[in-house]
Amino acid sequence: MNITLEQAEKIIIAAKEKSVAIDTKMNIAVVDAGANLVAFARMDGAWLGSLDISIKKAKTARYFDMNTGVIGELSQPGGSLYNIEHSNNGLITFPGGVPVKDAEGNVIGAVGVSGSTVENDHTVAEAGANAI
Repeated sequence: MNITLEQAEKIIIAAKEKSVAIDTKMNIAVVDAGANLVAFARMDGAWLGSLDISIKKAKTARYFDMNTGVIGELSQPGGSLYNIEHSNNGLITFPGGVPVKDAEGNVIGAVGVSGSTVENDHTVAEAGANAI
């Protein structure tokens, strides 16, 4: 199964609403099951440098079907995934990427968010992922 454009747009809307609620300006990327970009939004005033980061967070979450913050914990020196961020043309291994699942629990894509603290990025990404 793959995320649809309609679902991706719902994720963007929910993530933008959460961003406004916590007073942040975010870049929000949604990828499908193949890690291909389906939808993207850059809120007015969001950091330009976070555009690429949001897309890489979404791809990273999909490549490994786990939150990017979890991958970050595993990729610390001595960890089982140490240096993984250098694979796949660069991964982002800090919070803000969340897999998106369908009603049956199958991963159908992922959302990546960047533009604030990693805690806020994760909160907004999670709000987007939960919109499905």
